[in-house]
Amino acid sequence: MSALKAKHQRLVLVVVALIVLIGAGLLAAWALRNQASYFYVPAQIEADPPEIGRAVRLGGMVRKGSLQTLDDGITIAFIVSDGEAEVPVRFAGILPDLFVEGSGVVAEGRLGADGTFMADNLLAKHDENYVPRELQDMTEHQAREAVAETENAS
Repeated sequence: MSALKAKHQRLVLVVVALIVLIGAGLLAAWALRNQASYFYVPAQIEADPPEIGRAVRLGGMVRKGSLQTLDDGITIAFIVSDGEAEVPVRFAGILPDLFVEGSGVVAEGRLGADGTFMADNLLAKHDENYVPRELQDMTEHQAREAVAETENAS
């Protein structure tokens, strides 16, 4: 049997490399599919809920009057609304400073069998009028000077 010519050896090497690259890409895509955290609004959860226990993100507004602390003193319950539908949420942990009724929130967690969203993490959103706590007592001119100083120091 004669050895493969150099031209054929390169061709075999390129084909093997392509097969390995395609296999690695498919393996990475399969792994990321299981780790992806999809974003839902309440209307989407009502229309086509994710699988029970699947990690997702729920975004919307905290309905006014819905925020309550449960008997254990740690868990809070509230309702997230998008104007079309509402989803009850439970969260045990430290609330973000900007988390208040009527504000935007993104909750990371899982949908329970009873339709309650069990949040592991809350991200509070602020509106365009947000002012950091440190700048609230400053006049507009002082705030501009403070921002300019930090930009010049960078």
